[in-house]
Formats: sequence, structure tokens, C-alpha cells
Amino acid sequence: MTQENDIVLIHFEDKPLAYARIEEISPDIKKDWYHVKMLILQIPLQVVTWILRNAYINGDEFTMDGKRIRMERVLCPEEVKQPDIFEEKEEKSETGGIAKVIPLTNRKKN
Repeated sequence: MTQENDIVLIHFEDKPLAYARIEEISPDIKKDWYHVKMLILQIPLQVVTWILRNAYINGDEFTMDGKRIRMERVLCPEEVKQPDIFEEKEEKSETGGIAKVIPLTNRKKN
């Protein structure tokens, strides 16, 4: 279920168009309709308010001026733990201070 502060991908005619953050969802005068205020994440930033049904907010397709539009909630992908390929060690420098040395010999080559 899409809620305030969620990021959505807006599809226009089945093509990804822009990302937006839902700023506010407030009820409309008409029953089961809502004002959805969104910050469109593009340059320049834009704030728009669409009047949508709950089903449209949650991903069902709708039309504006005869054009098909759909909003898809974006979920943060699971973070994959990368193996630590660098081994840090401390060595004394020529000036007597302690410096961290990170060997680059363990790096993978593409």
C-alpha cells in the first residue's frame, strides 16, 4: 500500500517517466477520492496534486487526457553484503606518525 513519503515511479503510456515522492494524501470532497500531493524528482523540481482513487494510488492504471498513467511504488532493494577486500594496517611513517595502509593488490580486475 502506497503511503506518504513513499517513492513512486510514474509510467506514462507504459514507459517510465519520472520518480516522485508522495508528500501528502488527503480526502477529496467526493467519497473514495483523494488529493495526492507529489514532489516530482526531476530538474527542476515540481509539486503536483492529482485527485485519485485508492486503487490508482496503489498501482492500477488510469487515464489523464486520454493518456494511460500508472504509479508503481519503489521499494529499496536489499543490501548485498560485499566481502571486505581491503585489509587495513597501521604503519609508522618516515615522520614518526602512524598511517593507514590499504593494499590494492586484492582488488578484482574487470
